[in-house]
Amino acid sequence: MRCINFFILFFILTYLSAQENFYKETIPGTDLTIPMVYIQNGSFTMGSPKSEIGHFGDEGPQHLVSLDSYWIGKYEITWDIYNLFVSREIDQNQVTKLPDSEVQVDVDAVSGATTPYVEMSFGMGTDGYPAICMTQLAASKFCEWLSAMTGNFYRLPTEAEWEYACRAGTDKAFSFGDNSENLNEYAWYDSNSNEKYQKVGTKKPNPWGLHDMHGNVAEWTLDQYIPTTYRTRKKEARNPFQRPTKIYPKVVRGGSWMDSPKRLRSASRRPSSKKWKMRDPQIPKSKWWHTDAPFVGFRILRPVKTPVEEEQKKRNRILYVFF
Repeated sequence: MRCINFFILFFILTYLSAQENFYKETIPGTDLTIPMVYIQNGSFTMGSPKSEIGHFGDEGPQHLVSLDSYWIGKYEITWDIYNLFVSREIDQNQVTKLPDSEVQVDVDAVSGATTPYVEMSFGMGTDGYPAICMTQLAASKFCEWLSAMTGNFYRLPTEAEWEYACRAGTDKAFSFGDNSENLNEYAWYDSNSNEKYQKVGTKKPNPWGLHDMHGNVAEWTLDQYIPTTYRTRKKEARNPFQRPTKIYPKVVRGGSWMDSPKRLRSASRRPSSKKWKMRDPQIPKSKWWHTDAPFVGFRILRPVKTPVEEEQKKRNRILYVFF
């Protein structure tokens, strides 16, 4: 009897632990949810060694990074969710803010993206497919809109938070090891994508349960891209963040359906470019859309320790003033 009770207790504790490590954010007024995975605070070696196949100079020197805990999206944000932000048809369903809500901003105070002049999925699919072609500003404003709608504070991940989640406790080129021949099980990239992005979550997740960290669409982070950033950091950096000081370039991570394996590595860094707007006929060019970047999307992050309101405003100014 004691043995049975022990296993029942063990099952209950395991179930409760799993619930703490995972939750779904429901978008008010819809049946759509965003699954979020808990990432425990910890340390990891950021960057790649020169001996790694595909290594670029901007990935070194390797250095120790320590991060606070956070939740991160299990999947990349999809069109069916992102279009709610673009259309703004459900704003009246925002939650009633309580004194203990993480965010007190009213959704009406959040500016929204303009409707694009072309269909931005380019016929590759929308329902369950990753949203693409948005600028970093637009991705950040989506996070601000979602925060106002739900009362929980969301933002883009920093470059360090993104790599930590991608590696998922590993130190190899990919979260599954060094052999790129195994990519087909985990990622959509140039050799298997049929020249288009695919539905999120259709490949194996990494060890922490995150899908498409390698490939499908590359993902925005908060940081300014500086190729020599790692050279200026201390041997151990805590919650590093390269504050943006200009529009271009920003850091994009993960590689995409258009890329070769070397761009899908956990340490690979890619700078954004004004060339991603070349076909935009508007004058001035849109601050919301990168018409020539059908390979860029994003996923969201929620820090466990919520910034105070003034810090949220400060971070928002950091994010948006440079566009």
